[in-house]
Amino acid sequence: MWLGACTSSIGTWMQQLAQSWLVYTMSGSAFFLGLDAFLGQAPIMLFSLVGGVFADRKSRRKLLLMSQYVQMFCAFVLAALVFFGLRHIWPILCLSFLVGTAQSFGGPAYSALVPTLVEPEDLPNAIALNSIQFNLARVIGPVLGGLALEQLGASWCFVLNGVSFIAVIVSLYMIRVEFKPAQSRESVLESMKQGFGFIRNRASMISLIVLAFSMTLIAYPIIAFLPVFARDVLHAGSRGYSVLLASSGAGSVVGALIVAAFARDKNLGRAALIMLLALGVAMTSFALSNTLWWSCVFLFVAGAAMIGVFAMVSSLVQLITADQMRGRVMSVYNIAFRGGMPLGSILVGAIVQRLGAPPVIAVNGALLVALGCYLLFVHRRIAAL
Repeated sequence: MWLGACTSSIGTWMQQLAQSWLVYTMSGSAFFLGLDAFLGQAPIMLFSLVGGVFADRKSRRKLLLMSQYVQMFCAFVLAALVFFGLRHIWPILCLSFLVGTAQSFGGPAYSALVPTLVEPEDLPNAIALNSIQFNLARVIGPVLGGLALEQLGASWCFVLNGVSFIAVIVSLYMIRVEFKPAQSRESVLESMKQGFGFIRNRASMISLIVLAFSMTLIAYPIIAFLPVFARDVLHAGSRGYSVLLASSGAGSVVGALIVAAFARDKNLGRAALIMLLALGVAMTSFALSNTLWWSCVFLFVAGAAMIGVFAMVSSLVQLITADQMRGRVMSVYNIAFRGGMPLGSILVGAIVQRLGAPPVIAVNGALLVALGCYLLFVHRRIAAL
């Protein structure tokens, strides 16, 4: 499962690099760059709750397979459109929305499936290892994507992404899934209410979900608007963009390794908030940098801190969730975690269009520092975990 997911993630990052660069060069607008990111993430907010109910009622393996087949189809369609001379932005935006819809059903199923493959005491390490494969792909994918984009063109990045889905599809047919969904005659709405009730009865869960939303709302734009920094601030072109993405991914691998090493220690909540402070400082420093080398250094630190916070918060959510509720709880968490991305992208995109990327990202970093201080010293529910 780890190898299949890693291979598919490499292809996904190749496509993301090529697609972001294609959208920005075709439109010349940071707003359309943000809109593409928004449409890719918006279905998470619209359909994940339904996806979470299905993840607790149906075969999680089958839901994941359906999601992978749809995403593979979209990658090949985009490759064909670009190969035959795509001239408009709207087909890319439509395909982004379709991919996001597939992910809204596959995401809760994947989040609920991973914990069933390991013992409970190994869960934090498993989540950290899963973060490692995803972020290792963030290092390899942009490098390969940058080479393919320069040497072969964007369409080949999309073709290679489509092929990469074969690895995760094969792995899903190979693994043994112990979870057997319970029979239920309840309506989808009633199942959703049960999930919300489970979350409401755990105050620390609400705080973790709010933190996940705030993090992605404020922190994700640093990734979404790297093309703007690469072209307009650092004047480094597509190769510089791939180097920036790889630096962020390398930092994320280091951050995930740190989490894996200390996952069994206590006070994960406090450690997550300390990393949140480090992320805010690194983001502001990156925004103020005007050299590629220093920008890579700050992105490396930001990537390590970002994945450290995400992995620890996700571990805490999984550890306090019962397996029969896992799909529904993780669907709410995914809405918070992924839902902040489109909102942050579209809002920051509009502001960046007026004020430029550096001051906006610098302010976002300062907001993260303020949030970390508040949760660490005032509202201490997470710090106490």
